[in-house]
Amino acid sequence: MAPSLTFGTLRIIVVSLAVFAQMYLFLRVRQAVVTSGRPQGVKSAAVLLAGSVMALLFAANLFILVRPVPWADPPAPLQALLFYLPAVWVFGSILSALLLAAVQAAGGLARAVAGRIGVPAPREGESPPDPGRRLFLQGGVGAVAAAPFLLSGYGAAWAARSHEVCELTLPFGVPLRVVQLTDHHAGVYMTRNDLRRYAGAAAALEPDLFVLTGDYVSNSITFLPVCLEEMSRVKARYGTFAVLGNHEHWVASPDRLRSMFRQHGVPLLYNAHRVVRTARGAFALAGIDDMRIGNDDLDAALKGLDPSTPTILLSHRPEIFPEAAARGIALTLSGHYHGGQIQLRLPGGTKTSPAHLRTPYPEGLYRIGGSRLYVSRGIGTTFTPVRLGARPEITVFNLT
Repeated sequence: MAPSLTFGTLRIIVVSLAVFAQMYLFLRVRQAVVTSGRPQGVKSAAVLLAGSVMALLFAANLFILVRPVPWADPPAPLQALLFYLPAVWVFGSILSALLLAAVQAAGGLARAVAGRIGVPAPREGESPPDPGRRLFLQGGVGAVAAAPFLLSGYGAAWAARSHEVCELTLPFGVPLRVVQLTDHHAGVYMTRNDLRRYAGAAAALEPDLFVLTGDYVSNSITFLPVCLEEMSRVKARYGTFAVLGNHEHWVASPDRLRSMFRQHGVPLLYNAHRVVRTARGAFALAGIDDMRIGNDDLDAALKGLDPSTPTILLSHRPEIFPEAAARGIALTLSGHYHGGQIQLRLPGGTKTSPAHLRTPYPEGLYRIGGSRLYVSRGIGTTFTPVRLGARPEITVFNLT
């Protein structure tokens, strides 16, 4: 059965979990403070402070998600304080609340089972539990509550910035070295310095062809010129080509987007193709608009193209692959799903993530007959700057 979790459903689930997490954690903190031996005034102040801090962090993260913050080069300390701290809190709070709720439910279940089998509950007036054991249990609960925040901070501070180069050798018909970057999501979590670092890494791979497969910004058109300026630093023998993603359509009209790409000298394949002739043979590069938010047209992209010409298709979303394979397109390059961004590896090597529930093509290499699809994990993030189990990726294709 094909994955069917839609983006709208996923967004509702994430927002609902985030709201639940704030309420649940506040109640747990309030309970811990109220049952402590502190004076009443201190307890009231502590509860008010905890609630205020939690509300502020949640509101700050929500603001960053829904409102453009046109700050291309925030100083690192302010970036960490204003942007990363709220994001790490909200993502960590979801995991923490779910873990604590599971522990609480397990404890309730254990007590219910004990009652069923006749284990007597402590009677009134009996000696209190061992204080050392109580401290040990409280420490264990504290560790369970804190671990998700440490994991979230790790995912934001290190894993999201530690890219890997994935190199593949594939049959094509014309010898060619292609470097792909996708899903930049330029914004407060992908600054000019980050983009420059990725552009430098891509240039160092000495591509014959440099391709960009969409989602250059997160939620503001302000960052598109910054992204294009940095990507145009990569010089490839046969040029740089790009297609649009869904995020571009959310922030500007297609006409304005095409104009900005022209201004920065980055050819945009908007349901179109180019034939490139080399000393080692001719190949074609085709590109379509985003398949859901845009106006994709594969017929227009391939119109007039000799079917015998080895062709690379650029599509932000990978779901075009069956149709591309039916047209005999040798290689389709996509992104969009970030490899799930938050990915778990189950026993046996099975991967699971939100992307694995939404598409049959979450990441990696796929094949239909003689046609191949590669879905890159991309370099940026959305929803949260955290990546876990799905490192940012620069992809190199050695085509033969």
